[in-house]
Amino acid sequence: MGSLLEPFEFKSLRLRNRIVMPPMCQYAVTDKDGKPNDWHFTHYTSRAIGGAGLIIMEMTDVEPDGRISDYDLGLWSDEQVPAFARIIEACRRWGAKVGIQIAHAGRKAQDAEVPVSCSPIAHSDKYKTPRELSTSEVEAMVGKFEAAFRRAVQAGVDVVEIHGAHGYLIHQFQSPNINKRTDKYGIDRSRFGVEIVQAARRVLPEDMPLIMRISAIEFAEGGYGLEEGIELGRRYRDAGVDIFHVSSGGDGPKGPRYAGPGYMIDYAQAFKEALGVPVIAVGRLEDPRLADQVIRDGKADLVAVGRGMLRNPYWANEAAIALGKGPLTPKAYERAYGLD
Repeated sequence: MGSLLEPFEFKSLRLRNRIVMPPMCQYAVTDKDGKPNDWHFTHYTSRAIGGAGLIIMEMTDVEPDGRISDYDLGLWSDEQVPAFARIIEACRRWGAKVGIQIAHAGRKAQDAEVPVSCSPIAHSDKYKTPRELSTSEVEAMVGKFEAAFRRAVQAGVDVVEIHGAHGYLIHQFQSPNINKRTDKYGIDRSRFGVEIVQAARRVLPEDMPLIMRISAIEFAEGGYGLEEGIELGRRYRDAGVDIFHVSSGGDGPKGPRYAGPGYMIDYAQAFKEALGVPVIAVGRLEDPRLADQVIRDGKADLVAVGRGMLRNPYWANEAAIALGKGPLTPKAYERAYGLD
């Protein structure tokens, strides 16, 4: 079954280990132009130097009003591509592979004057009520995703991730509590996501893996459970998703009953077993021994460590030492470990 520090290969993707830095919004685009800046350069390259196998850059939106806040990243313009390319090239120089998470916040776009969604239902009383997208506007939104995927490829990514989780626009369409439409995107709640997956496959190189982050279950009363979550995954897999990044919730203010170490491992395992595809496990997996055991037990193929890597850019390096495999950092740092 392998281990956390063994290489991973799938299609054209070859990782030095199975440690993933997941997308985590930095809210640091001070110019509000969607372009990553020096903060992002330092943030991501330090994790590459620190030994991460795959870095997935934070939620990057397909239009200005698709951002959670005006301080988020975007790929709605060709002018944004070079700033991403600079970071990707630098991370790859230090041995990490890089992806970008493409998304739209939908009704959770806090700085949009009028956010949009599948139906005019607010996320909570702290959010604005969104405007319902027309059928033609939904079709046009698929085109905006496709254009962003194309720009991600131009920037030099190794993979692309679609954000279909955590209550953002794709998740809103697939949720029975949020999607009250009567058109083709309401009759089939997976249709919007499927069309976006198909759009990605149209512009991604054939051998480039497509990842989708998905909420395996919803926590709000009346939301979908694991069985329907897997069925959504089946539709997306058949449309072209290669790897699932399995999370949960985000559909409403209510959160998980338990958020201890590894609390979402079972969801990842369920997707892996039901769909026969590689999965990324998430959920408080910053203990290196727990992360390693998840891989050894065959419950997941890759492990994403979010908070652990926010606290420590060299988490992967420290994990390797804890597991008795020695440091992963470059030669310049060998003196710190008595290797000079």
